[in-house]
Amino acid sequence: MVHQMPTFPTNSQPDIRIALVDDDPNVRLGLSKLIDESDGFICVGKYVNCESALEMIVEDDPDVLLLDIELPGMSGSQGVLLLKEKLPQLEVLMLTHHEENDNVFESLSNGASGYLLKNESHDKLLQAIREVRDGGSPMSMNIARMVTQSFQRKPPPEPLSRREQEVLDKLQKGHSYQAIADVLFISKSTVKFHIKNIYRKLQVANRVEAISRR
Repeated sequence: MVHQMPTFPTNSQPDIRIALVDDDPNVRLGLSKLIDESDGFICVGKYVNCESALEMIVEDDPDVLLLDIELPGMSGSQGVLLLKEKLPQLEVLMLTHHEENDNVFESLSNGASGYLLKNESHDKLLQAIREVRDGGSPMSMNIARMVTQSFQRKPPPEPLSRREQEVLDKLQKGHSYQAIADVLFISKSTVKFHIKNIYRKLQVANRVEAISRR
């Protein structure tokens, strides 16, 4: 009788490949150490500025990029546009000190998937990385207001659906994702899906406006 070796469940999900751009060497060291020491994550690139990231991003091929907004030379909000051109599937999370910064909104318009405050906890940082890798796009009350103001000034080529507008309206009022899901009788994942579409339409509108200015 042949005895089979016992099998154990394995994590079939590959590690999330992360790169980061920050001009502060202590931040780069701290973030890369956190990533490499956390299960399911691996740091594949550390860049001091957008210029060096543009040279190496295709070769390093990260899934998610943590990008500082305030950088010497090319700003993060400008760099996200060029980085997404080189690696369209790349998900970009902006790192900032101030949520209400206009550069945050510019970054989202240029293709970023979301942003994080630099003083967020390690758990929240890792959770946000997982969320954007899985197709999520966090949106706060302040950003929702900026999106609405932008669409009021210049309607997007593809108008918001009624449901997307309802989600955006509730976000502006400070409702949580779960609260929005409850009041609209939809799932939390559906709320995230609508937010992703709102960002996509914002980015399309921004590209159309940029082309029209040329």
